[in-house]
Amino acid sequence: MAKTTEAGAIPRLRFPEFRAVDSWIDTRLGDLFSERQETGYKSLPLLSVTEADGVVPQEQTNRRNVSATDKSRYLRVVPGDIAYNTMRMWEGRSARVSIEGVVSPAYTVCVPGAATDSHFFAYYFKTETLIGRFRQLSQGLVKDTLNLKYDAFSRIRASVPDVKEQRRIADCLKSLDDVIAAQAQKVEALKAHKRGLMQQLFPCEGETVPRLRFPEFRYSADWTVVPLGELLQGKPEYGVNAPAVPYSDGLPTYLRITDIDENGRFITEGKASVEFEVTDDDYLMEGDIVLARTGASVGKSYRYRPEDGRLVFAGFLIRIRPNQNRILPAFLSSFFTTRRYWDWIRLTSARSGQPGVNATEYAALPIPIPPRVDSPSELTEQERIGECLMAIDVQIAIAIDRLSRLRRHRQGLLQQLFPTIEGEA
Repeated sequence: MAKTTEAGAIPRLRFPEFRAVDSWIDTRLGDLFSERQETGYKSLPLLSVTEADGVVPQEQTNRRNVSATDKSRYLRVVPGDIAYNTMRMWEGRSARVSIEGVVSPAYTVCVPGAATDSHFFAYYFKTETLIGRFRQLSQGLVKDTLNLKYDAFSRIRASVPDVKEQRRIADCLKSLDDVIAAQAQKVEALKAHKRGLMQQLFPCEGETVPRLRFPEFRYSADWTVVPLGELLQGKPEYGVNAPAVPYSDGLPTYLRITDIDENGRFITEGKASVEFEVTDDDYLMEGDIVLARTGASVGKSYRYRPEDGRLVFAGFLIRIRPNQNRILPAFLSSFFTTRRYWDWIRLTSARSGQPGVNATEYAALPIPIPPRVDSPSELTEQERIGECLMAIDVQIAIAIDRLSRLRRHRQGLLQQLFPTIEGEA
């Protein structure tokens, strides 16, 4: 908890050169920022305020352009300003401006004073302490009508260091953000590499050999296409149809669609249990794969890993158990991430009028498989492909773990570099 003085609060963590300096000063945001209400700049580019990338040209976002044709009332912003969503500042919806342009009149534009570093406040405005104060001063009966106009914003009090310490804190967090951004790019590059490789290692629709084969298989026979149902032990099975309950060590762990991440891994945070009389057959076993059968996540897949613990799968999932004499789970699981598979999901799911693929349709899914190898001492083409893609998966998992640790470190720094006062949101 922050140390509080008559002047203001002091954060738990300060850089050595500022530890002997007086405490932070308690002041009003209106003494640090003025409001910019400049309109009529219709020739300036339209900007969007985004959570991830700050203030960027609207055409660089994936958002639909819903701006008015007449932009005479749109507000001019210049580098260094901070723009915040008047209706959503209670959630911390704000960003520092780095390019000149105009933003929707739904935003409030704050101009920093001479002793105000807007980089510093771009971070400060995201802390729980100030978001709590934004919420308290926002006016309206329900969340959807809450608004924080500049007059109320200007009355909010905050503990602030001198501008040198502001810049030191901002530089530290900006350097960390650069490292996080680089790590996020590495994760995306690895994922893109895997996607590209999969398009080469599996035949495209209408082709009988992949475009890229390992040297020992370049002169092997063509691949064949077999319905998924013929490659399984038994038929596809639906999961346990019961409501989830809060997680308990005394109850079975429940695997739901939402517990599977974009990389096909089990998300342990927020996991749930199920109060249901289950049998051993209701639990997943090594080699099992589950597929989402309905909703926006239809087609999502997860290959069970024993390290995830004993899992009972939910009714919106379908379990398939590969016959490993015909097809290897790692190979089949990799196919479920190819463009060919997802094209099939989109086509098949659209037939029912709403997103969904049932067990019978999954059983008919055409699976391309390479020819068998006669000698048991040789690695099969399935094994080589599976090993190759699993090695990339390991690298992706390591990169994602590092990214998560960096983000947690950043969150911890935010909590220590800015004051938090007991009893505040």
